[in-house]
Amino acid sequence: MVNLISKDWFENHQTDLPEWQQDAFRKFGQMINDPDQMYPCIPGRLGFISNSLRFGFAADPRSEEAINNVAKLLQQYGECSRETGKYASLVVFFNTPNELADGFSIEDYEQLFWSVLSRGSAKDQAPWPSHISSDPTHHTWEFCYNGHPYFAFWGPPATEIRKSRRTPCFLITFQPRWVFEEINDSTSFGRNMKKLIHQKLVEYDGVPALQ
Repeated sequence: MVNLISKDWFENHQTDLPEWQQDAFRKFGQMINDPDQMYPCIPGRLGFISNSLRFGFAADPRSEEAINNVAKLLQQYGECSRETGKYASLVVFFNTPNELADGFSIEDYEQLFWSVLSRGSAKDQAPWPSHISSDPTHHTWEFCYNGHPYFAFWGPPATEIRKSRRTPCFLITFQPRWVFEEINDSTSFGRNMKKLIHQKLVEYDGVPALQ
């Protein structure tokens, strides 16, 4: 059964999940809700604390089973995301065998990310929104599923310089486009948030933030 879960659900039912799922969720929570409040993605941290994030689990990201899992999770999430809070996101944890965790490079994970999006999109029964390009190289492109646009980004377990990008397993986060209605450069709140995130990124990673 593929279902969305929340932080509150996990805290009460974690032993109902397979060990790898318990481990992935627990390590993610420790990372994003660190006691020193150093984690730089402020909206993500607030979403986690406020129980606004939703989570799902998928099989080995190279498998067809994983794509079916992602498709089902996105279908469910599109129907409820606006009810979860203003810091909404869907985080999908993938079962990441040791050969991926230890052997895949950052470039390998990037290719895997695009493969998951492409194969997942092929299962979408809804028409692509007419105002959004379906070409990933076009400036208006956003990943869409069931008519809902998302900002999608990935995290690898591979070792790299930027600690903020390192995750307990391969994961993909789908952030609904409507979340950015307040968090963008056109609002003072959005500009201040961006500035604070950049400051925290430098402190957390120890290297200059990407622009």
